Amino acid sequence: MSKQISQGKLWYVIHTYSGYEENVKNNLKQRIESMGMEDKIFNILIPTEKKIKIKNGRRKIITEKIFPGYVLVEMIVTDESWYVVRNTPNVTGFIGSGTTPVPVSQKEIKGLQKRMGVEEPKFKIDFNIDDHIEIIDGPFKNSEGKISNIDEERGKIKVLVSMFGRETPIELDSLQAKKI
Repeated sequence: MSKQISQGKLWYVIHTYSGYEENVKNNLKQRIESMGMEDKIFNILIPTEKKIKIKNGRRKIITEKIFPGYVLVEMIVTDESWYVVRNTPNVTGFIGSGTTPVPVSQKEIKGLQKRMGVEEPKFKIDFNIDDHIEIIDGPFKNSEGKISNIDEERGKIKVLVSMFGRETPIELDSLQAKKI
């Protein structure tokens, strides 16, 4: 590796052991300070997004990693800065060809930052079409039916309920049903 293969201040992806992203971020911050690399390594980012998950009849907002096992680092690549990052505990390497890290495009970074900045989380519905469910809330409480449609964007499901010998579609909030 040359002394200065730098293309300036760019974002790079480092691979870590899955589940150790926070650990790597904290270790790297400590190493940057103790080795005086603040002028070469600037930002460390673990891409996450908020999602709505429905578990046990409750709606919860959770923060989920977009790329488990990966951490983004904004840095100027030199032999020294590469060494500091590469030898951080639980870092398995840079994403790139051989030992040369390949920067992430500004377009990708902007898209990722936009995705991370979304305040309104998406619904995460743990149902599938054709699942048999029981309605646990509302006017059709205790009725059983089969899911015919899922609208993740609105958090709604359509359920076919048998009434008077006919299957009738009913739209419910996904919180109003549980799997049988």
